[in-house]
Amino acid sequence: MKRLINFLMAFGLLASAPLHAAWMEVTGSAVMLESESNARANALEDAVYQAMAHAGADIASFSHLKPYLATARKEYQFSGNEVRHIIVLNSGQQSGKYYLTARIDIYPSANTCHKVQYKKGVLLSNFSIISPQHAAMGGIYQLGNDFTALVQRQIARHSQSFVVSGTTRVAVNPGQPAAMMMLAEDNDAQYIVSGRITDLTSTLEQKRFSDDQVNRQFAATLEIMDGKTGEILLQKNYREVAQWPFARTSHVDTQSARFWQSPYGQAVQRVSRNMMLDLESSLSCRTSLPEIVNVYGNSVQVNVGRIHGVKRGDQLALWHSAGFIDQQGIPRNRMVQTEITLQVERVYEKSAELIVMQPDLASSIQPGDLLTKQRLR
Repeated sequence: MKRLINFLMAFGLLASAPLHAAWMEVTGSAVMLESESNARANALEDAVYQAMAHAGADIASFSHLKPYLATARKEYQFSGNEVRHIIVLNSGQQSGKYYLTARIDIYPSANTCHKVQYKKGVLLSNFSIISPQHAAMGGIYQLGNDFTALVQRQIARHSQSFVVSGTTRVAVNPGQPAAMMMLAEDNDAQYIVSGRITDLTSTLEQKRFSDDQVNRQFAATLEIMDGKTGEILLQKNYREVAQWPFARTSHVDTQSARFWQSPYGQAVQRVSRNMMLDLESSLSCRTSLPEIVNVYGNSVQVNVGRIHGVKRGDQLALWHSAGFIDQQGIPRNRMVQTEITLQVERVYEKSAELIVMQPDLASSIQPGDLLTKQRLR
């Protein structure tokens, strides 16, 4: 009966609200380690994130909620956000984890950035371990490669505004912006995402009435570069500490389910999710810039396709690329708007063909020109 009542209440909200408001009960979880308050905050964050992703809300706004979720309260109310109301129903601990169930009211908007423009391509550089000796315990020397794959999966499965257009083992060097721009162009990437794993050290927590516990750090840096200009857009540090449940002399397979389901593996997963969310919050509203790669008569081909959200019939405005290098040798990006409009005729996996709506102006279009998606009125 309770489930029936919950369903009817949800249906009533959906039927009456113009923006398809929804509420749901979600259970989040977190590993118990530092304190119950930290575990509660992490479990609540997990529940809210799940609800936002399921409801189609803008996950770019999630980072704005996190500071408020750290305060232990029964209810949370927000204005100016798609998440309006959170009620904590129950919480508890079991098998070293903290569980929290909450009712969350969400009002998804139809005008969020990821719904009105195409996904932007990112080139993902491999995360290297700065101090390989830190990886000696457990022999987790491959964690850098596995973490890179984890970040790639986070973006592929959960990002609303980005798609991984390629991966590279080439070291990203902000001091060589021209080379980095060429690297991004070769991979049809609007941004370059790179980082390093900076700390894998461990500490021993001695306990009087139980086995000693090993806690291990996982710290990493994230750097995002604009592939069109070589400019650094975001730099951020991340750190988690979690129990290392494996014997200190054992060799741990960082591709195994046993590793990723452990408290430490889940902490590493939380870092990868936070990186994806910071990518969303900082860059999701930057304009997607498809580029013309070929011109033939009254048709052009662009470097975005089905995976970016391109659909047949979409209309785009043309901008001439007029980039230049200033007196200090720094590349500057400049776009000049035109009166030319193009319409998507055919869509492929990673590219699309467009026709020019003003055929008499087609001769002025050239490879390298950029496009912006037009909103339907």
